[in-house]
Amino acid sequence: MSKNITSVNPYNEKLIEVYNLDTPSKIKSKLELADEAFTEWKGKEINERAVLLSKVSNLLEERIDYLSGLITLEMGKPINESIAEINKCIFLCDFYVMNAETFLADKMIETDAHESFISYEPLGVILAIMPWNYPFWQVFRFAVPTLTAGNTALLKHASNVSGCALAIQEIFEDAGYLKGCFQVLLTNHEVIENLIKDDIIKAVSLTGSEKAGRHIAKIAGENLKKSVLELGGNNACIILDDANLDAYLDIIVKARMQNAGQSCIAAKRFIVTKGIYDEFLEKFTKKVKDLKLGNPLEKDTEIATLAREDLALKLEKQVNDAITKGAKLIMGNKRYKAYFTPTILTEVTEDMDVFKEETFGPVAPILKVDNLEEALKLTTNSKFGLGTMLFTENIEEARRIILKIPDGAFFINEMVKSDPRLPFGGTKASGFGRELSIEGIHEFVNIKTVYINKH
Repeated sequence: MSKNITSVNPYNEKLIEVYNLDTPSKIKSKLELADEAFTEWKGKEINERAVLLSKVSNLLEERIDYLSGLITLEMGKPINESIAEINKCIFLCDFYVMNAETFLADKMIETDAHESFISYEPLGVILAIMPWNYPFWQVFRFAVPTLTAGNTALLKHASNVSGCALAIQEIFEDAGYLKGCFQVLLTNHEVIENLIKDDIIKAVSLTGSEKAGRHIAKIAGENLKKSVLELGGNNACIILDDANLDAYLDIIVKARMQNAGQSCIAAKRFIVTKGIYDEFLEKFTKKVKDLKLGNPLEKDTEIATLAREDLALKLEKQVNDAITKGAKLIMGNKRYKAYFTPTILTEVTEDMDVFKEETFGPVAPILKVDNLEEALKLTTNSKFGLGTMLFTENIEEARRIILKIPDGAFFINEMVKSDPRLPFGGTKASGFGRELSIEGIHEFVNIKTVYINKH
């Protein structure tokens, strides 16, 4: 078994850094330090934690050039998107600075008691297992509410973004958080699975694949540990005859091609009614062809490499499966190592992998339907339930189908996206639990009933 983690730039395959794996004794020390830190951290006033979080926001802003460059080097995201990711983390910090005290305040409840209320108290040490596709945002949307609620955190990040993980730990420490509040574990998944069983770990949050989610949920369940799972998605993007393509085409293209399509909430199935189908296909194809591919460090690059070559190989297999089963290739399906060109497929059917599975890359399968009813039937024919987007000018009709969409999110005339002000999460094979907003900060707290009688 390897004793280190090698970080490689997916764009030019150059070595970035080699990190030594934590020894068993080092992991034990980090676990114990997190537990010790919790004893002191939970006693801090919420406004004290908010002051430190404000410092995190300032440090992100000061270091944005370095941090965004690190994201791009480690996982290949175009630099403008990396900058946007750091800015989103700043917005997240500022949101909880403003709202944490309100979200965590005791909630008074009228009962027969002299006084009764709900208290929101931290659980302890929370373990996070996070992916590479948004190496700062995914971690921050877990860490910010979790730490601000009074917990401490241990992070097992994806190995290819270990530099990002350590940079995040440095930010929290430089902001003045107690030593042990936020620590990175450089280790493998087998060690993490055993760690979940440790009594010090009180809960686990995972963002990743359905397979990983099922496995971690099983271990957490067997050990009666709370878990939040944000897993894969196969989001449908419905475009109706009355959709305003001039207004929304850029959003629709971004919904699929942002981050080279490596997003759980990306539009992964385009379901288009027949009256607008030809116009949509022509305009969508032109927009995708005009996207600039190139070096992710150049500011005019819109699509770059995928994060690893194995991801491109899997995508190629999914596209070839569709073509073998009768899909028509409009453009793309060219791979060079970790590069995969933007790809459009038509005449897609429900038996194809690009319809059934999550495609984690710049592939747009397009299906033509007669009407909204048929579109909804295809939309809900998925084991995933992260989000659906609908483009139409008939907002009232769109409102009427909200209950027919069983997903965690339904966006009308906008791409599905996460926002600190709104809860984020899925249903079915997309996981359970919520991140962000008030719901996110309440996931890892003891919602305690306090009842006081007085004679």
